[in-house]
Amino acid sequence: MKVLVINAGSSSLKFQLIDMENKTVVAKGNVEKINEKGSFLKYKAKGQEYKFEKDIVNHSEGMELLLEKLTDEKIGVVSSLDEIEAFGHRVVNVGEDYFDSTLVTPEVLEDFRMKVDFSPLHVPGAICGMEAAMKLCPNKPNVAVFDIGFHKTIPEYVFKYAIPKKYYDTYKIRRYGAHGTSHYYVTQRCAELLGKKPEEINIVSCHLGSGASITAVKNGKSFDTSMGFTPLEGIMMNTRSGDIDPAVIEYICNKEGKTVSQVLNMLNKESGLLGAIGTGMADMRDITENLSDPNVKNAFDMYCHRIKKYICGYMGVLGGADAIVFTAGCGEHTPELREAVTEGLEFMGVELDKDINNSAPRGEEVEISKPQSKVKIFVIPTDEEMVIAEETVKTINNL
Repeated sequence: MKVLVINAGSSSLKFQLIDMENKTVVAKGNVEKINEKGSFLKYKAKGQEYKFEKDIVNHSEGMELLLEKLTDEKIGVVSSLDEIEAFGHRVVNVGEDYFDSTLVTPEVLEDFRMKVDFSPLHVPGAICGMEAAMKLCPNKPNVAVFDIGFHKTIPEYVFKYAIPKKYYDTYKIRRYGAHGTSHYYVTQRCAELLGKKPEEINIVSCHLGSGASITAVKNGKSFDTSMGFTPLEGIMMNTRSGDIDPAVIEYICNKEGKTVSQVLNMLNKESGLLGAIGTGMADMRDITENLSDPNVKNAFDMYCHRIKKYICGYMGVLGGADAIVFTAGCGEHTPELREAVTEGLEFMGVELDKDINNSAPRGEEVEISKPQSKVKIFVIPTDEEMVIAEETVKTINNL
């Protein structure tokens, strides 16, 4: 069975075609700058990479272009679209009615449209991706897989906010989290590396990319997570502020005559590492190359400090952990970050092997803790697309 996994944004469409018989990626790529100047498709298959520049005005045209390349006589990987048996779509959050993966129907899509405000930056693009797939391949099943799915097990006393109860009862304002497919994947893989079943382990999973979240995993299930009602809460990120005093929003509005929406846009897109450095720098590769700059070093220290606080807090609520896992772009590729975050945690049984950490191949699975470390430290590259493909197959088989 071949599943086409789609991760659609407002102006992008990332994809992987996965053969579920042998769990291999047959082709992958992304459509970028949809309805913008310079739109293009990047396509990788059979060990070759291609780039096709073309005016792409909507997601349907982007989907049509990638399907055309997947079936191309020279560079394609399937003889016809009949070989693609299902589409799996990443959906961030449309509320607590949708934790479990769901078959997409016109009625479900309409319900998603009514709940866009749970994740207004992400869900509209996902809806466009689903609509495009259903239009071009009307007889193929489409499955929505939710970022919040893994966090379904968070207890009520953890997911509720300390605000009047009516706001949860009426509007379902609560902690939802994100990156659930990633945290789920590294939990399963970490259990294998420890030689245990998932339900036998407690871990702190650190998904550190441009968006970042940390999850306390108890007995193989999500117990607490740093992102909240939206992906703005939690640790400092590339462009997101993470946790701040909510009164700061009102203060800035009053001082500068801004609307709440304008300040939230600033907190989402102009803050975090980008805002703290103030020179347009947010990429961790650039940051680690410029740590001699006091301003850059201060922002890096802010970032690491906030991650360390969450790790220590989560180890506390878990009553100890079997492992700390680093994943996603920054977590997998930045030894300086991993060293800074674990430094001083020896009292908790966390002992990093600096030599292994510094010499570990970037983006590969490796244990970076000392042999005597009571808490193991792993780098585990995440595979969210494989989780989405597996969930798609499982959902279809359960129909």
